[in-house]
Amino acid sequence: MATKQPLVLLVDDEHDLCVLMQMTLARMGIKTHIAHHLQQAKLFFSEHKYNACITDLNLPDGSGLDLVKHVTQNYPKVPIAVLTAYGNMEIAIASLKAGAFDFVNKPINQQHLHQLLTKALHVPLVDYSEDNLQLEHQLLIGESKPMLKLKDTIKKVARSQAPVFISGESGTGKDVVAHLIHKLSNRSDSPFVVINCGAISEELIERELFGYVSHSFAGATQDKLGLIQSANGGCLFLDEIAELSLTTQSKLLRALQEKKIRPLGSEQEIDVDFRIISATNQNLEERVQQGKFRQDLFFRIHVMDLHLPPLRERGKDILLLAEHFIKNICLEWDIPSKELAEESKRFLQNQSYAGNVRELRNMIERAITLCDGQIIGLEHLQYSQKRNFSAPLVEAPLNSESLSNTQESSNQIPSEGLEQFLEKVEKEVLLNALNQTHWNRTLAAKKLGMTFRSLRYRLKKFGLDSEDD
Repeated sequence: MATKQPLVLLVDDEHDLCVLMQMTLARMGIKTHIAHHLQQAKLFFSEHKYNACITDLNLPDGSGLDLVKHVTQNYPKVPIAVLTAYGNMEIAIASLKAGAFDFVNKPINQQHLHQLLTKALHVPLVDYSEDNLQLEHQLLIGESKPMLKLKDTIKKVARSQAPVFISGESGTGKDVVAHLIHKLSNRSDSPFVVINCGAISEELIERELFGYVSHSFAGATQDKLGLIQSANGGCLFLDEIAELSLTTQSKLLRALQEKKIRPLGSEQEIDVDFRIISATNQNLEERVQQGKFRQDLFFRIHVMDLHLPPLRERGKDILLLAEHFIKNICLEWDIPSKELAEESKRFLQNQSYAGNVRELRNMIERAITLCDGQIIGLEHLQYSQKRNFSAPLVEAPLNSESLSNTQESSNQIPSEGLEQFLEKVEKEVLLNALNQTHWNRTLAAKKLGMTFRSLRYRLKKFGLDSEDD
């Protein structure tokens, strides 16, 4: 049986442009209808079943935004993209917020048009398959009201090409949500590239993002593909995006707007097609006001916003997650399965979890290590908490007086040598700050008066860093 030919509605009052797009889509095996007015487009929608729609924003009898809203409300399974004038990003972002699938700049690049339609015609349906539902359950565990609402939003966000910004406290699982959005999208067969902007120095971040050609700087012996180009066709997840310098922010904004990049040392631009998902636990609005984050980039990445609830607000999810971690850790360590005693369950449900899901997993992992039998008792959890999380959040001064145990007398010369002594002091200061903030690295960095990137460097030096986000 022959495959049914896709049908796409083109809406624009420029006749020549419509003909050009029609010819391009015909070469892709796509049938098209053309409407030159808003009301005509609405009429066509009532008479035909379209697989996708592309509309200009400026129509003789109205705005393309009105058509976006009309299609989103009445034909939610039909992806609609908008044509925007070069540089008119505010309207483009408004259209994405209104429900547009994506946008393409004028003058139209045929390659961009081809990429847009290819993805539009492969948008996942809202009615997910059993495999997708199982994937969702595996990656995002929870049945509380906040999590059910979040899962519903993720399904809608996954159908779009719009940028996604994920906020939430440290340890809430922003990386897990980003990965789930990618896996449920029509880009799932393409790369999902992750970069922690706070873990890479300012000197290296541009090289990592945009790549470089050989001999572009000392030590560049060969060309290197940047992470943006590596994510071509897929998603780029920028964690801790607030750590980017203003210079890098400017280059990233250009890549998002023009869908082109220029590797360091190259004179040629490269077309790229990627969806950006970004996250941070910092307040970006405050950083914009402080002049540390570009306002135009702020609006560009804040199209689809997701806020992850802290674990303390997720009620029964605490035990679901605890049991999930117990099962997985026992399988991973190839040891007999264990279960929580009733008093252990009550204990877990009554914790505040400043470190959120990451803290819960660490607590479970340590409890399993301490438990020789099958039942994880209260003593195993309390011991784990006492070692790492139960210290009260007092504003203890982080100075030499708080580290008196390091050296019996400040008048003595350290027997291990000055460098080792200073490293020992530095490590104790770091641990003190981390324990006071329940291992929330962002808060610890603020307490120590240093940047998040500097803290990460020092934690790596002492083997205290974790890649879990």
